[in-house]
Amino acid sequence: MKVIVTGGAGFIGSAVCRHLIRSTDWSVINLDKLTYAANLASLASIAASPRYRFVQADIADRETVRALFEQVRPDAVLNLAAESHVDRSIDSAGDFIHTNIVGTFVLLEEARRFFDRLTPNRRKAFRFHHISTDEVFGELGPAGKFVESTPYDPSSPYSASKAASDHLVRAWGRTYGLPVLLTNCSNNYGPYQFPEKLVPLMILRALKGETLPVYGAGDNVRDWLHVEDHAAALLTVLKNAEPGTTYNVGCSAERRNLDMVEAICDLVDEIAGPLASGPRRGLITFVADRLGHDKRYAIDADKLTTRLGWKPAYDLDSGLRQTVEWYLGNEAWWGPLVKRGDALKRLGTAKVGVQSVLIDRGQLMAPKSARV
Repeated sequence: MKVIVTGGAGFIGSAVCRHLIRSTDWSVINLDKLTYAANLASLASIAASPRYRFVQADIADRETVRALFEQVRPDAVLNLAAESHVDRSIDSAGDFIHTNIVGTFVLLEEARRFFDRLTPNRRKAFRFHHISTDEVFGELGPAGKFVESTPYDPSSPYSASKAASDHLVRAWGRTYGLPVLLTNCSNNYGPYQFPEKLVPLMILRALKGETLPVYGAGDNVRDWLHVEDHAAALLTVLKNAEPGTTYNVGCSAERRNLDMVEAICDLVDEIAGPLASGPRRGLITFVADRLGHDKRYAIDADKLTTRLGWKPAYDLDSGLRQTVEWYLGNEAWWGPLVKRGDALKRLGTAKVGVQSVLIDRGQLMAPKSARV
């Protein structure tokens, strides 16, 4: 097997690359643009493997993507390349449109071109696996969970761009017969996550004794999934799922954001030692809520567990402890990211008016009447 993993230098993508090299005898080609959150240091443990190769490119670069398909002749594509931070999408939606929508379109078109010329046996085995998020479903009330048939209702530019890419993937499966798979996951956490996200942000600020900003009242609920469990689930789906099917990936680990931050404070106090000023829970500060902040997400992953037999290895308590221990022991990985100055900065706070939308570097623009 030869597998192209797009976005393989990112948080989830690097976990998938490491998992594939550890758990299979497949060859892994990591295609990544190396944007701000990508980090090749996350792949140091597999970089020397003869079955691993890195290619730096934008998934929206049709010429490069086509050449890679011709050269590698993959058996599968795992599409994890995406802009993913909701706060950044509020400030810079165009980047999300470019990568998440235009990039997915280019990948689908080049995968289709390649697939159509395969022999019947190779066509039967080929898969295009698109990895998405539970945020496409929008906001849940106080009860219930997202299932695979939940209608889409995205709230942010990020989730809207991912919803659009999901629809493209399904359309290419139905219209052109491309053998697609789609998974929607809950919030990931674990080692190697860029420090702007909630869990690493709170760990590192707590370690340094800095204030811990919590949106609103901290009562937004998320369903948490360890990134290594997610990687294992993706391999399970890739190997066993029928083309055209969708699976939710989660481990029924709901928790309020405030509860997560308090648990992190307690773990950092325990492992790193308390601050002279007292317990780190005292650092928690409530700040203005994020625009369009969904109240609750929860994933029903019964289809994945019952049909394909996947089970998570981590519960939230053990996974969070492992994650805190990893960050406290790996400053060599996160230190350079923090020194850059953008990793711990809050974004997405300003309300913006109508903006021109620049997509694919000038090839597609909003009509003049929509510009200001």
